[in-house]
Amino acid sequence: MDHYDIVIIGAGLAGSLAAIALARQGHRVALVGPRPAIADGRTTALMDQSIEYLKQLELWNEVAPLTAPLVAIHIIDDTKRLLRAPPVNFRAAEVGLEAFGYNIPNAPFLDILERYEASLPTLERIAVAATVFDLGDVEARVGLADGRMLTADLIVGADGRRSAVRQAADIDTLTWSYPQAAVVLNFAHELPHQDVSTEFHTPSGPFTQVPLPGNRSSLVWVQKPRDAEETMKLPLEVLSRTIEERLQSILGKVTAEGKPQSFPLSGMTARRFGKGRLMLVGEAAHAFPPIGAQGLNLSLRDVMTVVELVGPATGGRLPADAGDRFDRERRMDILSRTASVDLLNRSLLSSFLPVQAMRAVGLQLLSSAGPLRGLLMREGIHPGSALRSLKEGLRETFTRRSA
Repeated sequence: MDHYDIVIIGAGLAGSLAAIALARQGHRVALVGPRPAIADGRTTALMDQSIEYLKQLELWNEVAPLTAPLVAIHIIDDTKRLLRAPPVNFRAAEVGLEAFGYNIPNAPFLDILERYEASLPTLERIAVAATVFDLGDVEARVGLADGRMLTADLIVGADGRRSAVRQAADIDTLTWSYPQAAVVLNFAHELPHQDVSTEFHTPSGPFTQVPLPGNRSSLVWVQKPRDAEETMKLPLEVLSRTIEERLQSILGKVTAEGKPQSFPLSGMTARRFGKGRLMLVGEAAHAFPPIGAQGLNLSLRDVMTVVELVGPATGGRLPADAGDRFDRERRMDILSRTASVDLLNRSLLSSFLPVQAMRAVGLQLLSSAGPLRGLLMREGIHPGSALRSLKEGLRETFTRRSA
């Protein structure tokens, strides 16, 4: 049996980034999981904190040419309801940044990560499925589909919302579904996007355009499942005109690229995020709708915590209680982000007038109240910063008064 410090199950973006970060710390790492059968046509908007982490991992220079910056985010209430909110504009310059983050196509991003993995001497990429897990007190064992058996001090589960390693650890989940599906695609357009992302809030969910390099953008269109099925059947010319109309022609003529993909929307959170020798990251731990660019950014904070808890390689055995400590560290961030995304999504779906009124008033406050808007933007970019700012402000106020 081959022994590793850490075996990572699942070779998507979260698992690959975890493998790279841990191998760079000197740990002997196995990254286990088959390559995807179908290229992922989605894009991911990584916020400033995540981009800084890519720079630390020396990945940004190669990733950057694929990306487009997000210098502003416009939210337009397109619900056609009686109680509607005014347009809300967020600009990165308001919080001293050139961009909130950058939009990155998933498939080429994953290709870059795989090439980088091959350059790390302590990282082995094993492109087969893991089928058997034994999370013992002394060490963990992983059986592979090709008959091999691996042992490790720690296991990182990054194998998605149907995580086999989570199930092997008897960790239950809380799951829920939404009457929605997300249609995703890329499109070209006649007018420049000016590095601005525009999100139209509709009764069925967000219709979100996110910049790509040049006169191109990605689209996440949340619809009722039956409507999404009909959208998937549209000829490209009809689909292009439909997107242009939904965008209110702000980008001129639209040309949809390739075949769109569709994903049903649901939510999931694990009852525990770590246990003994196991830590869960990414969608093995949490999953929610693609709203507010929270998904992979939350997953990267999982990865950062794993690396911080494990620390640099020392040649000794890694602690058997790392999973329990990881669970305590990640609980507040994961549960608060999941709840906020769920609340925002349900507020769009609700036909209850008081809920619509509260949402409209909230967006009105964000549109008009500069300090509140600044706090929200900082919190979205650097989680926990808003609370720290409030604490520091209160401390400064009390200090001045006592003086």
